[in-house]
Amino acid sequence: MIYTLTLNPSIDYIISLNSVELGKVNRCTKTFKFPGGKGINVSRVLKNSGTDSVALGFVGGFTGEFINLTLNNLGIHTDFIKVKEDSRINVKIKSVDETDINADGPYIEKEALNLLLDKLNKLKDDDILVLAGKIQSSLPNNLYSKIQEIVNKNNVKVVVDTSGKALLESVKKKPFLIKPNNFEIEEAFNIKIKDKNELIDYGKKLNTMGSENVIISLAGDGALLINNSGVFFGNAPKGEVKNSVGAGDSLVAGFLHEYSKSKNILDSFKRGIATGSASAFSLDLCDNNFVLELLPQIKLKKL
Repeated sequence: MIYTLTLNPSIDYIISLNSVELGKVNRCTKTFKFPGGKGINVSRVLKNSGTDSVALGFVGGFTGEFINLTLNNLGIHTDFIKVKEDSRINVKIKSVDETDINADGPYIEKEALNLLLDKLNKLKDDDILVLAGKIQSSLPNNLYSKIQEIVNKNNVKVVVDTSGKALLESVKKKPFLIKPNNFEIEEAFNIKIKDKNELIDYGKKLNTMGSENVIISLAGDGALLINNSGVFFGNAPKGEVKNSVGAGDSLVAGFLHEYSKSKNILDSFKRGIATGSASAFSLDLCDNNFVLELLPQIKLKKL
């Protein structure tokens, strides 16, 4: 089974406006509400692709109830831990420019964290765990590393999609896959990357440090896969970008959907690029038919 962990789920309240005038009353043209968070996005896209998963994390209050109920109505299995404070609401403003207003989220008490760690300790060697998103301030900043130590004892494959120090600490625990972009690599190593060759060098470094597979997303320029078999480049298909939120999470979901069936890394990489692009070309997270439409456009080249 694939498990996705979202430590700080949200309701993503998306509002569309023709323009935004500060200090005045603005009228929305459209509004949407979705359960949000990187791991939740992975679970949603997996479900759209026909693959089951279990969404883990912390939820609280009426907002947490909305998140849990909406996912269940989509057919997604959940095993959330309830906390005292409300889950957060993030506002995504779609206008001439995209603007995100993200809240902090609830305080996580030690008892709730221990319940989560107990659940994770029960995962088995045929399971995959996705650790996605930043670690909020009320939790230990080395939590992902601690979780990896727990599940590594049971040979669980771990996918890590985070940034900064948490990314580097996670790599040392030998994850199955990490998926940074160039900005996250710059943040992790405190450097400024000049070109693609330098980006590949740092991707190789992450592989050498412990990550079995490294996928570096290049937005509209495609993606790189780096592992012990070499460096592979996949192009991005053509299309109009309508929504950048969740494209990286969709790439992870597409990769895992294919890998859970075929165990083929290159086919999984192709599927990941197609899935990430399909979400970028959609107003919400992609559906499976759109992914299948884009998939033939993806060509891989070993560099």
